[in-house]
Amino acid sequence: MTDIANRALLPAGLRDMLPPDADHEANVVSLLMTHFSAQGYERVKPPLIEFEESLLDGAGAATSHHTFRVMDPVSQRMMGLRADMTPQVARIATVRLAQVERPLRLSYAGQVLRVKGSQLRPERQFGQAGIELIGSDSPVADAEVLVLTADALADLGVPGVSVDLALPTLMPVLFSELGLTGELAERLRAALDHKDSALVAEAGAAAPLLRALISAAGPAERAVAALRALTLPPAAAAERDRLARVVELVRADLPDLTLTVDPVENRGFEYHTGVGFTLFARNMGAELGRGGRYLAGGVEPATGATLFMDSVLAALPRPKARNRVFIPAGTPRAWAQAMRAKGFVTVGGLDAGRDRMEEARRLGCGQLLGPDGIIDVQ
Repeated sequence: MTDIANRALLPAGLRDMLPPDADHEANVVSLLMTHFSAQGYERVKPPLIEFEESLLDGAGAATSHHTFRVMDPVSQRMMGLRADMTPQVARIATVRLAQVERPLRLSYAGQVLRVKGSQLRPERQFGQAGIELIGSDSPVADAEVLVLTADALADLGVPGVSVDLALPTLMPVLFSELGLTGELAERLRAALDHKDSALVAEAGAAAPLLRALISAAGPAERAVAALRALTLPPAAAAERDRLARVVELVRADLPDLTLTVDPVENRGFEYHTGVGFTLFARNMGAELGRGGRYLAGGVEPATGATLFMDSVLAALPRPKARNRVFIPAGTPRAWAQAMRAKGFVTVGGLDAGRDRMEEARRLGCGQLLGPDGIIDVQ
């Protein structure tokens, strides 16, 4: 392998983003931030790296196995590179903005780094953009975050946006009320995650109810009707009713959104304390983002959503190349400024002695600016 090839080799899961993709991602993030800002979500910018104990506190504990750790040479304390931005925003809300009136609406965008990728997302570094609504325990807050995020994706042009709702708190509450604990509860939880109706027979008298919960998964209205038909203990019934209310609120705002419910799903929602959701797009296997209810700083009710920019970009059409106009060396600066004001990309020549048409062609310009106006490059 040559020295040049060695210098170009990057670790697995890391890549250079080249033109026009880097510009496209920046534009998409800007559109998302504008969408969120217009609805009251103020942007924050946490650091890329911080002390391990604050980074992995509360909801951040779920990212511990994803987190790169380094020793800070100044303080001699362990630091972690963020694997997810949500815990950082929660820290900002509960510490730096603790005295700000609630509900608090925050937005963010930035890069994250993980120890290793997954089968569906082999990238170890990728962009995130999202929102957090902190200080409200209302189902209206859950619905607002879901609607705002799904609407933002649709506005970007993502085709066939769909949302899969989960209720990760339902099974723990139900198991507690039914007296299913310890290793039995763990085995049943795994069986439900894998939709294994046979293995739930271990639940004894509760097995028919668990099978009915597995069968309830599907389109939101049908799933909610199936859940309402079940006789659940009081606390589990309250969780179900909250889910039904969120579905009702989302459907009122986005009647055409494809919305499904899986009441027994828990994988990926381990730190959530209420309704969770995953965002998808037509013909895309990878999820576009995730969200749901949690406790910010372990104490304050919050709900939010995070979009994964690599998946979002993959779901969007390729960016159209902007028209580039070659500006020969020596052209008055005002002429080039006028072209940019009209939306053109201008590429300046550096050598007045070169053939203008050949230079425009070499630099990928479809047109060049001459004394008599714009000329198409042949």
